[in-house]
Amino acid sequence: MLKKPFLVFFFLLLVSFSANVESSNYPPLVKKEERRSLVFTEYGEISAVDVGDGSRRGPYHLHFITLEPNALFLPVLLHADMVFYVHTGSGRLSFTEGGEMRRLSLRRGDLYRLEEGSIFFLQSNLEAEREKLRVYAIFANNDNIQEQVVGAYSRVADLLQGFDKKVLQAAFKAPEEVIEAITNTTSTPKIVHAVPTGKGSVWKWESKLIKVLLGTKGQGLYDLGSKNKKIKTFNVIDAKRDFENCNGWSLTVTQKRLHALKGSNIAAFMVNLTEGSMMGPHWNPTATEIAVVLEGQGMITVVCSSTVKESECNNMRFNVKEGDVFVVPRFHPMAQMSFNNETFIFMGFSTSTKTNYPQFLAGKSSVLQPLDKEVVAASFNVPNATIDQFLRPQSESVILQCTSCAEQEAKKEEDEEREKEEEEARKREEEERQEEEKRKEEEEARKREEEEKRREEEEARKREEEEEAKRREEEEAKRREEEEQAKKREEEKKREEEEAKKRKEEEEAQRREQEEAKKREEEEEAKKREEERREVEEARKREEEEEARKREEEKRKEEEEARKKKEEEEAQRGEEEEAERRQEEEKARSEEEEAKEQEEERVEKERREAEEAARREEESKEHEGGSGAEGEEGGRGGQESEEEEKGGGEGGRKFLIKMVKF
Repeated sequence: MLKKPFLVFFFLLLVSFSANVESSNYPPLVKKEERRSLVFTEYGEISAVDVGDGSRRGPYHLHFITLEPNALFLPVLLHADMVFYVHTGSGRLSFTEGGEMRRLSLRRGDLYRLEEGSIFFLQSNLEAEREKLRVYAIFANNDNIQEQVVGAYSRVADLLQGFDKKVLQAAFKAPEEVIEAITNTTSTPKIVHAVPTGKGSVWKWESKLIKVLLGTKGQGLYDLGSKNKKIKTFNVIDAKRDFENCNGWSLTVTQKRLHALKGSNIAAFMVNLTEGSMMGPHWNPTATEIAVVLEGQGMITVVCSSTVKESECNNMRFNVKEGDVFVVPRFHPMAQMSFNNETFIFMGFSTSTKTNYPQFLAGKSSVLQPLDKEVVAASFNVPNATIDQFLRPQSESVILQCTSCAEQEAKKEEDEEREKEEEEARKREEEERQEEEKRKEEEEARKREEEEKRREEEEARKREEEEEAKRREEEEAKRREEEEQAKKREEEKKREEEEAKKRKEEEEAQRREQEEAKKREEEEEAKKREEERREVEEARKREEEEEARKREEEKRKEEEEARKKKEEEEAQRGEEEEAERRQEEEKARSEEEEAKEQEEERVEKERREAEEAARREEESKEHEGGSGAEGEEGGRGGQESEEEEKGGGEGGRKFLIKMVKF
């Protein structure tokens, strides 16, 4: 439940702060050449200024309307109250009030107020002097004296733009050609020549629109009907002055003097200072002054209250001339001074229509006079006699003689401006120096950064090179390891193949030995049967076989020693000649096997030849022998020959077995 009130309070606080910040952005002094141009034609021009007093009430929005003789400012709709002053020239003002059209003749010095929501237009007179009509206006409403979001006013012709033609015809019940003329016409400037040049002139159609709005008849703007209600302006030149002496005069215009100001929060004033005079130091308790210089030039001094922070409020001193606009906030002591060689005249607007009694610090009307002198002396921290001497001599009041005061203030302003320029120059030099130092620091930092970057890049490059070298080393080591492993696998494979081959040879030899053993057993049985016949032959053959075996054994040992020696030599030559060595060994083994096979074939051949010879001998003996003893002898001889042949065959088989083992 407490959130909504808090949010509302926060929103109002934010709006208030925003308004205050916005006002503080506008200067208290705007020179004539700094005005903002809004309209510029050959028949007149309009410029504007926005000034502020640092409070939430600003900015203050003023228009400066200048019409050439016989020029017409076309009808506009006011979005805020307009209080205006006629500076030069004369003319006619026409405006709506209470649903009726009013008309006023204007001349130099006139003051008047038009209420918001009014429609008005203005025409300058064609005088013999051909003096321009100059009107200074401030725009305000009952809430704030500032430019509205939609502007100070808008053209009547623009009010209907955007509506459909059928809507306008139904709303106004006007002829179709009138609606067509109003909606299809081309836009023209706000200021035109007062004499119409054709039936289709824009401002003529605007007059028709006003007549439709008011329900009146007639052909032109000045034919609009009006009742004889007596209205009049207030002329500050003809009026009795509030104060006047030899140093000048002043005048204030409130709703008591100008009935049109009733209900408004704007009043007006004018001050005329003769040469070498001063509007004495004073402040306004209820009003802020927005002033425009009408004639001459002068010096304005504004003092800030000592109870306000320096950052928020500063003393001001500025030189103003014709056309300049300046603002003095309420409760700020001020003094306006004229130069020794010319009159200084300015008028302006104040932000309150209540009776504002300026509080003067010097002269007979000083606010310090009624106070107890001892209290005043204690306040200034000076003796009572000093206060008497300070307050008693001045017999004048309000507007005082002040010869060369403006010149002295101008000199102070020049000195302050020069000091300010020198200070700004020093600040610029300091800023330039700081910027140069900053630039140097940045340059050094950039160089350090570049150096650091180069060093980091160099280190990164070195790391990359090291990593690349390490990677190459790892790849080389991996390649060598793979080659080593491949070589080991090849060697292992060859070794396994050799071992398999050796096992196969051993198994073959074992098989042959088994077969030979079986054959030996068979031969042993045959040997037992022929033991006697074979003993001599076997002894002889055993000797021969033993000798042959020894020879073969020696030969095998020699070959084995040669092989071992060759293997040792090959091992010393290294791994590169190992393959060649193995090939040579393989070749040697092949040659040995071929020699063995040839020897076996030779032995087998000899055995077959011996058996064939024994068989032929036996067959020859069988043919030659007879019966009886010869038959027995022949039988024994044949048996012995057979045993010898068998013995020879047995010896040949034993020799063959030995050769195979070898």
